Amino acid sequence: MSSSVVQTKSERTRAIIRDVALRSFRERGYDQTTIRLIAHEAGVSVGTTNYHFASKNDLVQELYLDVQQSHRAAAVPLLADSDDLVDRLGIVFRTGVAQLEPYHRYAPEFLSAAVSPRSSINPLSGESAESRDIVVGLFRDAIEGSSDKLPAEFRDDLPDALMLAHLLLALFWVYDSSAGQVRTRRLLDRGLRLLKLSLPLVRSRLLRRPLRELLDLIAEVKA
Repeated sequence: MSSSVVQTKSERTRAIIRDVALRSFRERGYDQTTIRLIAHEAGVSVGTTNYHFASKNDLVQELYLDVQQSHRAAAVPLLADSDDLVDRLGIVFRTGVAQLEPYHRYAPEFLSAAVSPRSSINPLSGESAESRDIVVGLFRDAIEGSSDKLPAEFRDDLPDALMLAHLLLALFWVYDSSAGQVRTRRLLDRGLRLLKLSLPLVRSRLLRRPLRELLDLIAEVKA
């Protein structure tokens, strides 16, 4: 066995705690998942759990990473099947929403815990950067792998804007009580159709300035 995959006892313990926490978040939600419960189910002490993860929110960050890594794994093979820009963006949006589905029942609990600007699990917090960067990277790959090339001045900033759009779509999804969250999918489909109609306008020099200002505004929001 390669030394790169050999885990120490500490690493194995950390992995067990993480797996127990992620399962509990899926099955019990945010509020009912506690450090004490995680420690009990992992067969370790509360002190050991806190040694590896200082707080429950540190484990929520592990959940964010798990969801976005699954998002990437689901999106990348599908992106290889299309070079149409809007289709590729749709793949990133749809696979992202699909990874959230197991958590819809408890999504309001996570939202309530994350909504404060000071919360470490706010999706725009510094602590959330690693999982957020996965989404930005997927949108960048979708744009760069498209046969429909955008002006260079937009290619760099558009992935961040699309990441924020993805967060807004996820927020809508949290409140969507329709069967199978069909309203969220309908909203996304309409948005993608509008984007397809709007793309030719990007090539008009007259209309580039308003779009440039919109992207600059979005960059300020993200900052």
